[in-house]
Amino acid sequence: MESGNRKSLQSSVMLLITAWIWGVAFVAQSEGMNYVGGFTFNACRFIIGGIVLIPCIFLLQKVNREQKKPLTMEEKQARKRKGIVGGVCCGVFLCLASSLQQFGIAFTTVGKAGFITALYIILVPVLGLFMKKKVGRNVWFSVGIAALGMYLLCIKEGFSVGKGDFLVFLCSIGFSLHILVIDYFSPKADGVVISCVQFFTAGIISGAGMFLFEQPSWGAITAAWMPVLYAGIMSCGVAYTLQVIAQKDIAPTIASLLMSLESVFSVLAGWLLLGQRLSGKELAGCVLVFVGIVLAQLPERKKN
Repeated sequence: MESGNRKSLQSSVMLLITAWIWGVAFVAQSEGMNYVGGFTFNACRFIIGGIVLIPCIFLLQKVNREQKKPLTMEEKQARKRKGIVGGVCCGVFLCLASSLQQFGIAFTTVGKAGFITALYIILVPVLGLFMKKKVGRNVWFSVGIAALGMYLLCIKEGFSVGKGDFLVFLCSIGFSLHILVIDYFSPKADGVVISCVQFFTAGIISGAGMFLFEQPSWGAITAAWMPVLYAGIMSCGVAYTLQVIAQKDIAPTIASLLMSLESVFSVLAGWLLLGQRLSGKELAGCVLVFVGIVLAQLPERKKN
């Protein structure tokens, strides 16, 4: 029992670190746009993230072999194929969502981008309706609270929405679709393989956008080395690996609640590192969005 509690505590700490890394990544993305275009930034960070995950595949596969019964050659080949197909599909949606986020963050604050992006936690069960999945009353209640929060956070005088806020909201829809695709493929293949392939896929697509719509230069990329390396190594490689390891020893509800703190950390990071401050109205919107996010993840009481 004591060993289980220790593992749960260690997992909680790892997920808190993960949420902090992802929260600070919004700063890296914002700063990176001062040097390179959105496609260039994403192409570099995703390729770096894919490279970082390659050794993690072998490490985690070794751990899984020790914990699970061995697979036959046919089963291994089937999982490998599905991992590649799933990774490519996930990579397309990851590229779409990340591109919208990267371009949107150039026109809004880091904190607002963090909270608007986190709406995917609420949107996933709502979009699940199209896949004939049931949505609990708590989710609909959380949608109402989050909608009010979004009004306070994003709507300006004259009932207009900022360009950056709108792009980041579209990004949250993209990430919702990305998670639904992951949900479909993850039981059929190795999660780390899917992630590694999706990073390379997103990197290649972003690279095409980089050469078609931007004028990348080695000088600009090297000038952005710190944000790019942070987003590639820490956000893609380290944080994802911590998440995969930690989620094995902690309840899914607690895990998702801890990771949703990413939005809170993005506000703190934007304030501490960039000096960005939100107005009282915007902070009230952040609070309501976060309350909605938390409510959406709480299990409903079962009727006796």
